[in-house]
Amino acid sequence: MSTPIYELPVHTITGEPTTLAAYRGHVLLVVNVASKCGLTPQYDALEKLYEQYKEKGLAVLGFPANDFAGQEPGSNDEIATFCRATFGVNFPMFAKIAVTGEATDPLYKALIAAEPKATGATREAFREKLAGFLGKSGATPNPEPGILWNFEKFLIDRTGKVIARFSPEVVPDDPAVVAAIEAALAN
Repeated sequence: MSTPIYELPVHTITGEPTTLAAYRGHVLLVVNVASKCGLTPQYDALEKLYEQYKEKGLAVLGFPANDFAGQEPGSNDEIATFCRATFGVNFPMFAKIAVTGEATDPLYKALIAAEPKATGATREAFREKLAGFLGKSGATPNPEPGILWNFEKFLIDRTGKVIARFSPEVVPDDPAVVAAIEAALAN
């Protein structure tokens, strides 16, 4: 990664320009999220992970994206309100970004470059399911190494190194995700 992850510009959900420098020394779970997706209930598990491990140094960081079937159409204010009211989200949320195509945010370009392949035992089955869903509109799922869909998860260690990438259908409380988080927190 040419620019350290902590130096890449991002905006908070309320629009303030910032970086991830405040999270230096934390284990990060960076997730592209959406409010109107079949996977949206993952917000609940993300919040539970955050609450369970934040005192040990985990930060869950949500980055809304409207790149997949228009499943995040709201404004940043609407997204923040929905997340708090529906799932009690207290983990840090950031402004809506693009995670695919020409407009891919620099943070996601860096994450994808650092970990081009997501893991998930059912990733190919999920890809096929998406192809069927999208086929009605003539669209196709993103090819590797692109983000496949909403709720793809990147795990970053305390030094800023991407150490794992989990496919969207792998839920946040999956034993593999929890084990990877616990291992990263132990280092």
